[in-house]
Amino acid sequence: MPHVDPPARPQAAEARDTVVTIAVNAGIAVADLARADFVLANSAEVGLPQSWLPRLATLKAAGAAGLAVGLLDGRFTAFVGIAAAIGLVLFFAGALAAHVRARVFRNIAFPGGYFALAVASLALAAAR
Repeated sequence: MPHVDPPARPQAAEARDTVVTIAVNAGIAVADLARADFVLANSAEVGLPQSWLPRLATLKAAGAAGLAVGLLDGRFTAFVGIAAAIGLVLFFAGALAAHVRARVFRNIAFPGGYFALAVASLALAAAR
């Protein structure tokens, strides 16, 4: 019996899911840099100094950029995408921990959603 490869996973769907992660992280990085009211309110609620916002925005933007590079073909670019996804997973795990530590649960779905997207992007990048 001839060998038959399993059907290829639809790369367009994988790219779409990662593009969503890129977009939301780039968007929240811009909101951080613009010091949007909701960002300032959330930061104060969890005890995050406003002086940290530019650094955190840079990390989110770097994660988004790394995921974008990871969508390109190539061994090195795949590594960059995986590293970026790991960074975002760790970043948002920290955000979740900050919410739990501060007992701020009313809006924990936001860092939880970003965390879930980062985990999904990591799984997709690792599967490539």
